[in-house]
Amino acid sequence: MKKIISLLYIITLTLITGCNEDVTKNINKELPKISFEEDSPIYVAKIGNDIVLAPTIENDENATYKWEIDEKIVGTEKTYTFSSNENGSYFIKLTVTNQYGSSDEEFRVDVANLSIPKITMIVPDGGYKIAVDEKLIFTPNIKYEDKSTFKWSVNNKEVAITKDYTFIATEKGEFNIKITATTEDGEDSFSFVVNVVSNEDLTFSWEFEKTEYSTTPETALIINILNIKNAFDAKYTWLLDDIEKQKGESTTYSFKEEARTKTYKLTVMMKNQYREISQDINIKVVASNDKYFRPITKESKNGWNKVYEYLPAPGQFINENVSLKTMEEACEYAKNRLNDELYVSLGGFGGYIVLGFDHSILNDIDGEGYNFQVMGNSFDGSSEPGIVWVMQDINGNSLPDDMWYELKGSESTNSKTIKNYEVTYTRPDKNSDTPWIDNQTPQNNGVIDYLSAFHTQDYYYPEWVKENEYKLSGTCIPSRTTQNSDSGFYYNESYEWGYADNFSPIDRLTEDINYNAGVNANHFKISNAINSNGDAVNLKYIDFIKVQTGVNVKAGWLGENSTEVFNTKDYNMIKAQTKTNANWLGENSTEIVNAKDYN
Repeated sequence: MKKIISLLYIITLTLITGCNEDVTKNINKELPKISFEEDSPIYVAKIGNDIVLAPTIENDENATYKWEIDEKIVGTEKTYTFSSNENGSYFIKLTVTNQYGSSDEEFRVDVANLSIPKITMIVPDGGYKIAVDEKLIFTPNIKYEDKSTFKWSVNNKEVAITKDYTFIATEKGEFNIKITATTEDGEDSFSFVVNVVSNEDLTFSWEFEKTEYSTTPETALIINILNIKNAFDAKYTWLLDDIEKQKGESTTYSFKEEARTKTYKLTVMMKNQYREISQDINIKVVASNDKYFRPITKESKNGWNKVYEYLPAPGQFINENVSLKTMEEACEYAKNRLNDELYVSLGGFGGYIVLGFDHSILNDIDGEGYNFQVMGNSFDGSSEPGIVWVMQDINGNSLPDDMWYELKGSESTNSKTIKNYEVTYTRPDKNSDTPWIDNQTPQNNGVIDYLSAFHTQDYYYPEWVKENEYKLSGTCIPSRTTQNSDSGFYYNESYEWGYADNFSPIDRLTEDINYNAGVNANHFKISNAINSNGDAVNLKYIDFIKVQTGVNVKAGWLGENSTEVFNTKDYNMIKAQTKTNANWLGENSTEIVNAKDYN
């Protein structure tokens, strides 16, 4: 009997279970079913463009539809048209409800910026002026160039469809040149004029670093003519107090005279087949190399005591959270940051800061020791090298207006290092890249990228520079910035020695890997001072230091390479050496320098 009852129970349970499964299957067949053509419901749109979301929906007879973004209903139709004026990822939920229940799915729409090209070129006022048969190579900087097609026209006639274009004319005339860049989202064009003239119509031009110098009998002063244009067959004659000293094609003159406390007139004359031009330069020879030496006193500090100039190149940290209207305000800003142990950014190539001390910093007797430090924040993979310059206050006016001497480094003899490299920066539009062009032949041009994801100030161009363009010049060393093709990360490799903000294995004087990117010092020797010819200069002491960004390179989303300065100190004092300052100058008194007395 028990077996019969058990069997009936099992049969009944099986029948009930089967019925329930059939009911469930029937209900599931009637629920709305949402499907997509793609494996993953991710759509891509561009700012301002509509995208229609129209998934396939089954079992939606008499159904209702609800589209939601951030739990807010945005649509009630079977399809939904989405558009946004801001980039980013948007998550959109669709719920479909019929008489048997509801089903939902979530979509993702990635909204990207429009790829509208923007052409940047720096063109001289009035256009270019060149000679017949002279080449001009145009290499415009174009945003979204990888997505663009190009068209160059000369006097409305198409001449090229490449990004770069070389212009040459065999006859004189005015030529209207236009480049157009086009993407699927829009186009941009840029027009300018090239005036082609005969050689005699081209104006000769040259530049000099200074026309007033002070020097000493012990130092050879090197005078260079810079940025010469349209020289043709030029010859240069150098006269000292109207007496000819040198004649030929050389654009460099080495001045060294034994007479003391005298001012000389150096005249350089240029003559070519078209014209003659001259420039006078005054050179004051002071009595002694040590006339204005300032010894250490009990009140002396081992750190800098004044910011004389702060003129960065454009960069992502310039004008950030501050408004500076004058050089004086900029120097005060730099002073306050350094006092607070914060960095001062020098921006892209050529940006600099000039610092002074309350005493002269001595060169070592044997020239082997380090004399001062410059603090940066380098670490392995992040070196942004700064060229270091030194100056002696030869004229004794307590201002950095004498001759700067570069401290040589490991790249000084590199054939790719460029002396007298000059970059012209042009004021950009608001929230835009800052264009630049250099003085090489052919000229290179580019931009300091505007990094809107990280630094959103209106301009990276220094606010206190009133002109619409300004020039920065100095020594440019080869870049060591690379990108890993697998990870996409950028790596700013270090240099051996001789540069600020550089993870040097030599002049950091430590094996600390600086994992946390803390402040660390590079050390420098005054004995490494060289003139523009690369020859050693015998400086017994210095009074001013200039640090200047020494590379012209950018690292993708990291932006421009820009030297950062946190501090600079007299390392002689830190070493707590006994300095016989007076004996150094041929006297009989001695001063003891103790680091603990001056920190």
